[in-house]
Amino acid sequence: MLNPEAIAAIADELAEADRTRSVIPRITARHPNATVEDSYAIQGVWRDKNIAAGRRLVGRKIGLTSKAMQQATGITEPDYGVMFDDTVWQTGATIPFDDFSNVRIEVELAFVLKDPLEGPNCTLFDVLRATEYVTPALEVLNSHIELDGRTIVDTISDNAAYGGMVLGGIPMRPDQIDLRWVSALLYRNETIEETGVAAGVLNHPATGVAWLANKFHQHGARLEAGEIILAGSFTRPMWVSRGDSVLCDYGPMGTITCRFT
Repeated sequence: MLNPEAIAAIADELAEADRTRSVIPRITARHPNATVEDSYAIQGVWRDKNIAAGRRLVGRKIGLTSKAMQQATGITEPDYGVMFDDTVWQTGATIPFDDFSNVRIEVELAFVLKDPLEGPNCTLFDVLRATEYVTPALEVLNSHIELDGRTIVDTISDNAAYGGMVLGGIPMRPDQIDLRWVSALLYRNETIEETGVAAGVLNHPATGVAWLANKFHQHGARLEAGEIILAGSFTRPMWVSRGDSVLCDYGPMGTITCRFT
């Protein structure tokens, strides 16, 4: 376990890396005994400083919920991070490439809650009842820790590698569509790069949201009404470069586009 001084120092390092668009050495290389609890403590210090500085929390992201993502990262358990209001774009957005490090795109569904969700026994059905609508979303990954050899501890400390979110498509109530069968075709510069089906996220994307509510219970917290929950990617991350255009076709749920400049 790390002491509070080490936790605060790492949180400051990550904040500085975010300001300078740089990458720091792996935490686990320098602190091999750091635990998952330490990594959430680091993320929590970073989060609270951002809130104190005036940023507004709008939701949570869940990561590493699909085999595709676990195989891509070598990490075998889900994680979560926070999302602030200044990291949300709408479809058609032009996104500044230099705002991020190691820029990649993931294909997801976003759940917008009308009711709070609370563990310890939150189920998929509880999630569906508490969800106002589900909408297509792209996550922009933003890693401030060197990628090679990183572990779940490194990723969680870095706010689960969350950088931004692009919302679009056609929002639907959970009873309007079988969410397991939502599929997506992800294009970069008009060339298809990735495909996936939402059931790849723990058999049903709502399962990830239930996992998060139960995980939050362990920390004495809950998911609140109005929050946006990114349920996890059902494709591998797609690298993007400056000037790239991105389009994701979700079939009956519409499309999302964005461009990096």
